[in-house]
Amino acid sequence: MSKTIILAGGTGLIGTRLTALLEEKSHQVRILTRTPRREGQYQWDPYAGTIDTAVFDGADAIINLAGSGIADRRWTNARKKDLIDSRVKSIETLRTALKTLPERPSVFVTASAVGIYGDSGETLQTEATPVAPPPRSFMVECCDQWEKAADTISNIGLRTVKIRIGVVLAKEGGALKEIARPVSFGVGAYFDDGQAWMPWIHLDDICRVFLWAVENDQAEGVYNGVSPHPVRNYDLTKATAKAMGKGALLVPAPAFALRLVLGEMSAVVLNSNLVSAEKLTKAGFQFQFPDVEDALLQIWQ
Repeated sequence: MSKTIILAGGTGLIGTRLTALLEEKSHQVRILTRTPRREGQYQWDPYAGTIDTAVFDGADAIINLAGSGIADRRWTNARKKDLIDSRVKSIETLRTALKTLPERPSVFVTASAVGIYGDSGETLQTEATPVAPPPRSFMVECCDQWEKAADTISNIGLRTVKIRIGVVLAKEGGALKEIARPVSFGVGAYFDDGQAWMPWIHLDDICRVFLWAVENDQAEGVYNGVSPHPVRNYDLTKATAKAMGKGALLVPAPAFALRLVLGEMSAVVLNSNLVSAEKLTKAGFQFQFPDVEDALLQIWQ
């Protein structure tokens, strides 16, 4: 049955593909954007707390992907504030508007990230893993505030689902684009000793997770949006070169150099996260691309 779905943050890597997938399934998509340019786009400004409430008329669900890009720029104090504000203020703007409506969408599905687990090494992380108490790393703090903001939507009666997104694999952008760039010239760079766990997921599968969360009335709370078969950073780089048909020389990018160049943001590529997808699979979600080799072959075919 077709639904009317509000998509906040619908112009990025995930949002663009998700819009196409939703429309293929005959759902009507309404995009919230600061600069609407065509039919089906509605204006909002989370920093100012403004939104065109016409977007909610007859809407069945909200999918929230809004937030500044984590790895777009070096983490200055001002940038870190914006990374949190862009996420929290987006949800606060939605909540304020929702509270005024006589009829509300029934479900709110929001992005979060596996960054909430910090640098967890070889320890398997599940949705039940407690969030580290302060003082803690910036990524943990950012994700925790993000999820606590989402809980305020649950408190006003909407079924709320939080998807902790892993490393999204897509040719068009994200981590894979950066891994593939040197591989195309015959060099594959892995980070530090290459043993950090990478909780990856194919772009189509993460989009399908969001759709599943909307359509499945039993879905609620937190789910890890990662493949059931995580790989180490070295193996992801090696598998990327193989899928691209390149005989790449694999070389390390030393941790100290990454910290020197990226500063605190180096945690995005150096942290190790062994993350479980068991809750998602036990709830009935079926991955199209559970294995990294098949995922990469599909991407580069």
